[in-house]
Order: sequence, then structure tokens, then C-alpha cells
Amino acid sequence: MSTISIKELSHPAGQVIKIASGKTLDLKSQGTTTLPTGSVLQVVSYSVAAAQASTSSTFADTAITLNITPSSTSSKVLVVVNVNGCYAALGAGSGAYLALQLMRDGVSKQVFAGLGGYTAGAAYNGFGSCSGTLLDSPATTSAVTYKVQMRDVSAVGTVSIGVGSSVSTITLTEVAV
Repeated sequence: MSTISIKELSHPAGQVIKIASGKTLDLKSQGTTTLPTGSVLQVVSYSVAAAQASTSSTFADTAITLNITPSSTSSKVLVVVNVNGCYAALGAGSGAYLALQLMRDGVSKQVFAGLGGYTAGAAYNGFGSCSGTLLDSPATTSAVTYKVQMRDVSAVGTVSIGVGSSVSTITLTEVAV
């Protein structure tokens, strides 16, 4: 195989540089490449349809969890979470309400449902979905874990997610900076 070394590859205005049909331009194995800011480097997603309930006033892990390994310490990670089948049930004559938070490697990054489905006078309150979006800067090339935690803020009722086999998702998108 022959090797050609060039300092810069350019083309006349209005023209494009093309790769022959059936051929591959492999930039990953050729050292470092620089992509424009905002380029999507990778996307990972996870869906789960498991119902979970809690009566605790402290945050507990849910099954909504996903790992990503950023390719650069300067990358940002766009986290999009959609939790479906959210539900709060009255307990002991008082209100119940759901709180959800997004964690990265054991650190709270965002509470995206603080008082979801508050019930003061009804026996239950199914309220659909709770969503959260975060643009995070993990500053590492090691694997990072994002997860959703839930709790009953009042600790006198029961809060649930995934009721009725509702599907919840978490999507992580690495973006070049």
C-alpha cells in the first residue's frame, strides 16, 4: 500500500471533494480529527417498561439508567429523559407527590419533577409523564452513568412510574465543543 502525505487538501470554489464509490475514508484510525462545534459524536438510548413504586421520602434509583463514554474531555452530553406512567396515590389523609432527579455518577444534576401529581383530596392522581433535559459537561473520557431517581416528597403516600407498562426513555447525545 502506498502512502501520500499532504499538508492541506482543498478544492476550487463550488466543487466538492468526493470519496470513490465503495471506498471508505477512515479518520478514526488516522490520529485525531476535529469536527465543527455542535457535531454529534455518538447517541445512546435506553427504554424500559417496568413499573416502580416508592413510599420513601429519600431518593431511590429507578431502572432508567444509561452509560456513555465521551470521546473528548471537552465534549458535552445532552441528556433527554422522558418518564411515563407517573402516578401519585393518597396516603393517611394527606397529599402525595412525586419528585424525580437526574444523577451523574452519584451526583444530583437536576430535579426535573419536584411536586409531580400532588393529590390533596383525591385517592389517586395519574398524571402521565415527566420530562427533563440537561446539557452536561462531564469533562472525562471515562464511562459516566446517568440515572433517574424517584421519591415521595410527602412520605405519606405512594408514587409510581411506569404504570400500565408505560415506556420511559433516556437518551444521551455526545456533542463536540
